[in-house]
Amino acid sequence: MDCPKCDFKQADTNIECVNCGIIFKKFRAYQSNPQQSSARSSHKSAEHQSSMETVKFILFHMESEVNGLLLTGRVIIFTLLFIWGWKFVVSSIECNYVGESFLHLVNLPFHEAGHIICIPFGKFIHTLGGTLGQLMMPAICLIVFLIKTRDPFGGSVALWWLGQNFMDIAPYINDARALKLTLLGGVTGRETVDYHDWEFILRKMGWLRWDHTIASMSKGIGVFLMLASFAWGGYILYLQYQKVRTKSKL
Repeated sequence: MDCPKCDFKQADTNIECVNCGIIFKKFRAYQSNPQQSSARSSHKSAEHQSSMETVKFILFHMESEVNGLLLTGRVIIFTLLFIWGWKFVVSSIECNYVGESFLHLVNLPFHEAGHIICIPFGKFIHTLGGTLGQLMMPAICLIVFLIKTRDPFGGSVALWWLGQNFMDIAPYINDARALKLTLLGGVTGRETVDYHDWEFILRKMGWLRWDHTIASMSKGIGVFLMLASFAWGGYILYLQYQKVRTKSKL
Protein backbone atom coordinates (compact mmCIF):
# COMPACT_ATOMS: atom_id res chain seq x y z
CA MET A 1 0.00 0.00 0.00
CA ASP A 2 0.95 3.65 -0.33
CA CYS A 3 1.29 5.91 2.70
CA PRO A 4 -1.69 8.35 2.73
CA LYS A 5 0.68 11.17 3.72
CA CYS A 6 3.98 10.69 1.83
CA ASP A 7 2.92 8.06 -0.80
CA PHE A 8 5.78 5.76 0.18
CA LYS A 9 5.08 2.15 -0.92
CA GLN A 10 5.26 -0.47 1.83
CA ALA A 11 3.71 -3.66 3.16
CA ASP A 12 -0.04 -3.70 3.82
CA THR A 13 0.61 -5.10 7.31
CA ASN A 14 2.54 -2.03 8.50
CA ILE A 15 1.00 -0.14 11.40
CA GLU A 16 3.08 2.98 10.83
CA CYS A 17 4.88 4.44 7.83
CA VAL A 18 8.51 3.41 7.61
CA ASN A 19 9.29 6.64 5.77
CA CYS A 20 7.48 9.50 7.55
CA GLY A 21 6.53 7.68 10.76
CA ILE A 22 2.79 8.44 10.89
CA ILE A 23 0.45 5.89 12.47
CA PHE A 24 -2.05 4.98 9.78
CA LYS A 25 -5.05 4.48 12.06
CA LYS A 26 -4.63 7.82 13.80
CA PHE A 27 -3.92 9.66 10.57
CA ARG A 28 -7.06 8.32 8.86
CA ALA A 29 -9.19 9.12 11.91
CA TYR A 30 -7.76 12.63 11.94
CA GLN A 31 -8.50 13.06 8.21
CA SER A 32 -12.02 11.66 8.46
CA ASN A 33 -13.08 14.00 11.30
CA PRO A 34 -12.17 17.58 10.30
CA GLN A 35 -14.57 19.09 12.86
CA GLN A 36 -12.73 17.41 15.73
CA SER A 37 -9.44 18.56 14.22
CA SER A 38 -10.73 22.11 13.97
CA ALA A 39 -11.97 21.93 17.57
CA ARG A 40 -8.56 20.82 18.77
CA SER A 41 -6.89 23.64 16.87
CA SER A 42 -9.34 26.15 18.30
CA HIS A 43 -8.75 24.80 21.81
CA LYS A 44 -4.98 25.10 21.43
CA SER A 45 -5.36 28.62 20.04
CA ALA A 46 -7.56 29.58 22.99
CA GLU A 47 -5.04 28.14 25.45
CA HIS A 48 -2.22 30.06 23.76
CA GLN A 49 -4.24 33.28 23.83
CA SER A 50 -5.11 32.71 27.48
CA SER A 51 -1.43 32.18 28.34
CA MET A 52 -0.46 35.37 26.53
CA GLU A 53 -3.17 37.32 28.35
CA THR A 54 -1.91 35.98 31.68
CA VAL A 55 1.67 37.01 30.90
CA LYS A 56 0.47 40.43 29.73
CA PHE A 57 -1.57 40.87 32.91
CA ILE A 58 1.40 39.99 35.11
CA LEU A 59 3.99 42.12 33.28
CA PHE A 60 1.83 45.16 32.53
CA HIS A 61 -0.77 45.18 35.28
CA MET A 62 -2.26 48.63 35.91
CA GLU A 63 -3.74 49.86 39.16
CA SER A 64 -7.40 50.79 38.97
CA GLU A 65 -6.36 54.36 39.74
CA VAL A 66 -2.89 55.84 39.20
CA ASN A 67 -1.81 58.57 41.61
CA GLY A 68 -0.05 61.45 39.85
CA LEU A 69 2.27 62.12 42.78
CA LEU A 70 3.24 58.45 42.98
CA LEU A 71 3.89 58.44 39.24
CA THR A 72 6.21 61.44 39.63
CA GLY A 73 8.16 59.58 42.31
CA ARG A 74 8.49 56.56 40.05
CA VAL A 75 9.75 58.72 37.20
CA ILE A 76 12.44 60.15 39.50
CA ILE A 77 13.46 56.64 40.61
CA PHE A 78 13.54 55.45 37.00
CA THR A 79 15.72 58.41 35.95
CA LEU A 80 18.21 57.83 38.77
CA LEU A 81 18.41 54.11 38.05
CA PHE A 82 18.84 54.77 34.34
CA ILE A 83 21.77 57.15 34.90
CA TRP A 84 23.39 54.93 37.52
CA GLY A 85 22.72 51.76 35.57
CA TRP A 86 24.20 53.22 32.39
CA LYS A 87 27.47 53.74 34.25
CA PHE A 88 27.48 50.02 35.10
CA VAL A 89 26.71 49.13 31.48
CA VAL A 90 29.53 51.15 29.91
CA SER A 91 32.21 50.42 32.55
CA SER A 92 34.67 47.63 31.86
CA ILE A 93 35.11 44.54 34.00
CA GLU A 94 38.77 45.39 34.59
CA CYS A 95 38.06 48.82 36.11
CA ASN A 96 35.76 47.13 38.68
CA TYR A 97 33.45 50.15 38.88
CA VAL A 98 30.64 47.85 39.97
CA GLY A 99 32.72 46.30 42.76
CA GLU A 100 33.65 49.69 44.13
CA SER A 101 30.09 51.04 44.10
CA PHE A 102 27.90 51.46 47.17
CA LEU A 103 25.57 48.74 45.90
CA HIS A 104 28.35 46.16 46.20
CA LEU A 105 28.09 46.60 49.99
CA VAL A 106 24.34 45.97 49.73
CA ASN A 107 24.90 42.76 47.75
CA LEU A 108 27.64 41.49 50.04
CA PRO A 109 25.41 40.39 52.99
CA PHE A 110 23.27 38.29 50.63
CA HIS A 111 26.45 36.79 49.18
CA GLU A 112 27.70 35.78 52.63
CA ALA A 113 24.24 34.55 53.65
CA GLY A 114 24.26 32.29 50.60
CA HIS A 115 27.49 30.71 51.82
CA ILE A 116 25.98 30.03 55.24
CA ILE A 117 22.73 28.58 53.88
CA CYS A 118 24.64 26.20 51.56
CA ILE A 119 27.02 24.82 54.21
CA PRO A 120 25.14 21.47 54.51
CA PHE A 121 25.49 20.76 50.76
CA GLY A 122 29.24 20.24 50.57
CA LYS A 123 32.27 22.38 49.79
CA PHE A 124 31.46 23.08 46.12
CA ILE A 125 27.83 24.19 46.65
CA HIS A 126 28.87 26.04 49.81
CA THR A 127 31.36 28.04 47.73
CA LEU A 128 28.92 28.60 44.86
CA GLY A 129 26.23 29.56 47.38
CA GLY A 130 27.65 33.06 47.78
CA THR A 131 26.98 33.91 44.15
CA LEU A 132 23.62 32.10 44.24
CA GLY A 133 22.63 34.07 47.33
CA GLN A 134 23.21 37.46 45.79
CA LEU A 135 21.40 36.45 42.59
CA MET A 136 18.46 34.83 44.35
CA MET A 137 17.58 37.88 46.47
CA PRO A 138 16.68 40.21 43.58
CA ALA A 139 15.06 37.26 41.77
CA ILE A 140 12.82 36.65 44.80
CA CYS A 141 11.98 40.37 44.93
CA LEU A 142 11.05 40.23 41.24
CA ILE A 143 8.66 37.33 41.82
CA VAL A 144 7.09 39.01 44.86
CA PHE A 145 6.51 42.27 42.98
CA LEU A 146 4.89 40.46 40.05
CA ILE A 147 2.85 37.77 41.82
CA LYS A 148 2.20 39.08 45.32
CA THR A 149 1.97 42.86 45.13
CA ARG A 150 1.04 43.20 41.42
CA ASP A 151 3.59 45.98 40.96
CA PRO A 152 5.31 45.61 37.57
CA PHE A 153 7.29 48.83 38.02
CA GLY A 154 8.70 47.41 41.26
CA GLY A 155 9.42 44.27 39.24
CA SER A 156 11.43 46.29 36.72
CA VAL A 157 13.50 47.74 39.58
CA ALA A 158 14.13 44.21 40.89
CA LEU A 159 15.16 43.14 37.37
CA TRP A 160 17.57 46.10 37.29
CA TRP A 161 19.04 44.88 40.57
CA LEU A 162 19.34 41.32 39.27
CA GLY A 163 21.22 42.60 36.21
CA GLN A 164 23.49 44.65 38.45
CA ASN A 165 24.31 41.54 40.49
CA PHE A 166 25.35 39.65 37.36
CA MET A 167 27.70 42.56 36.63
CA ASP A 168 28.84 42.58 40.25
CA ILE A 169 30.14 39.00 40.11
CA ALA A 170 31.89 39.48 36.74
CA PRO A 171 35.11 41.06 38.18
CA TYR A 172 35.25 38.28 40.79
CA ILE A 173 35.07 35.61 38.07
CA ASN A 174 37.55 37.54 35.94
CA ASP A 175 40.05 37.45 38.82
CA ALA A 176 40.01 33.64 39.15
CA ARG A 177 43.53 33.23 37.75
CA ALA A 178 45.08 36.59 38.59
CA LEU A 179 43.90 36.50 42.25
CA LYS A 180 44.59 40.22 42.68
CA LEU A 181 41.25 41.45 44.05
CA THR A 182 41.16 42.32 47.74
CA LEU A 183 38.48 40.12 49.26
CA LEU A 184 36.49 40.27 52.48
CA GLY A 185 39.02 40.18 55.30
CA GLY A 186 41.56 42.30 53.43
CA VAL A 187 43.37 39.43 51.72
CA THR A 188 43.66 38.25 48.13
CA GLY A 189 43.15 34.77 46.73
CA ARG A 190 46.92 34.31 46.54
CA GLU A 191 47.31 34.58 50.30
CA THR A 192 44.77 31.96 51.41
CA VAL A 193 44.11 28.55 49.83
CA ASP A 194 40.57 28.03 48.47
CA TYR A 195 39.50 31.47 49.73
CA HIS A 196 38.65 32.88 46.30
CA ASP A 197 35.20 31.50 45.40
CA TRP A 198 35.55 31.50 41.65
CA GLU A 199 39.11 30.27 41.58
CA PHE A 200 37.91 27.23 43.53
CA ILE A 201 34.73 26.76 41.45
CA LEU A 202 36.40 27.01 38.04
CA ARG A 203 39.39 24.93 39.10
CA LYS A 204 37.12 22.13 40.31
CA MET A 205 35.17 22.25 37.04
CA GLY A 206 38.32 22.40 34.92
CA TRP A 207 37.25 25.74 33.48
CA LEU A 208 39.86 28.00 35.06
CA ARG A 209 41.32 29.05 31.70
CA TRP A 210 37.87 30.32 30.67
CA ASP A 211 37.58 32.79 33.55
CA HIS A 212 37.64 35.91 31.34
CA THR A 213 35.08 34.42 28.93
CA ILE A 214 32.70 33.42 31.73
CA ALA A 215 33.13 36.84 33.33
CA SER A 216 32.23 38.49 30.03
CA MET A 217 29.15 36.28 29.75
CA SER A 218 28.08 37.29 33.26
CA LYS A 219 28.57 40.96 32.39
CA GLY A 220 26.64 40.44 29.14
CA ILE A 221 23.70 38.84 30.95
CA GLY A 222 23.72 41.72 33.42
CA VAL A 223 23.73 44.31 30.65
CA PHE A 224 20.86 42.56 28.85
CA LEU A 225 18.74 42.36 32.03
CA MET A 226 19.42 45.99 32.90
CA LEU A 227 18.52 47.21 29.40
CA ALA A 228 15.37 45.07 29.58
CA SER A 229 14.51 46.72 32.90
CA PHE A 230 14.88 50.15 31.28
CA ALA A 231 12.50 49.20 28.47
CA TRP A 232 10.01 47.48 30.79
CA GLY A 233 10.01 50.18 33.47
CA GLY A 234 9.81 52.97 30.89
CA TYR A 235 6.83 51.34 29.18
CA ILE A 236 5.04 50.88 32.52
CA LEU A 237 5.53 54.57 33.30
CA TYR A 238 4.21 55.47 29.84
CA LEU A 239 1.06 53.42 30.41
CA GLN A 240 0.56 54.98 33.82
CA TYR A 241 1.09 58.46 32.40
CA GLN A 242 -1.51 57.78 29.73
CA LYS A 243 -3.96 56.70 32.41
CA VAL A 244 -3.35 59.83 34.51
CA ARG A 245 -3.63 62.02 31.41
CA THR A 246 -6.89 60.40 30.33
CA LYS A 247 -8.34 60.88 33.83
CA SER A 248 -7.35 64.56 33.91
CA LYS A 249 -9.24 65.17 30.66
CA LEU A 250 -12.48 63.74 32.02
